[in-house]
Amino acid sequence: MELTKTNKYNDKIYLPVIWVLSVAVPLVVGILMTPGLIPQIDMGFDPYILPKVYSTINALVACLLIAGFWAIKNRKINIHRNIMLTAFGLSALFLVLYVLFHLSAGSTPYCEEGLVPKPLYLFVLLTHILLSATIIPLASFSIYRGLSEKYDKHRKLAKITFPLWLYVAITGPLIYFMISPCY
Repeated sequence: MELTKTNKYNDKIYLPVIWVLSVAVPLVVGILMTPGLIPQIDMGFDPYILPKVYSTINALVACLLIAGFWAIKNRKINIHRNIMLTAFGLSALFLVLYVLFHLSAGSTPYCEEGLVPKPLYLFVLLTHILLSATIIPLASFSIYRGLSEKYDKHRKLAKITFPLWLYVAITGPLIYFMISPCY
């Protein structure tokens, strides 16, 4: 799955697609999360299992990001590429499960039953949400630039993408543990 760096046709296709998805996905998620706007659906099983699943996926993504960082620092480019594509795919799966949960269970308000004060929870949640929206274009462009062998641009963007994506992947399970007493 390598894109040639000399093929301008790829840029004309992939770059607009990345931008459209980078804007559309957060907008659609925001619309789907707006209480009362979309009716809840019955998936035929207890949706409260999903936060455990997608939090585990986020933790796995964090581990993969660290492994991918290790791989590239040790010049294991093929391993790095495969790890990062897996992390991206798992992040997409997380997003699907997250949306399904909220479509079926609605929002879970903070209930103050946990050990974490509400202001700390809200700070972590807000930064997680804002950065997760920025990860869509950052990770997409990073991966595209790597696959299209634009390594200088890939490296520059990956230096920004990696810590932000890692923060999102770590704070996802952290948020789950903070809100889990409220389910």
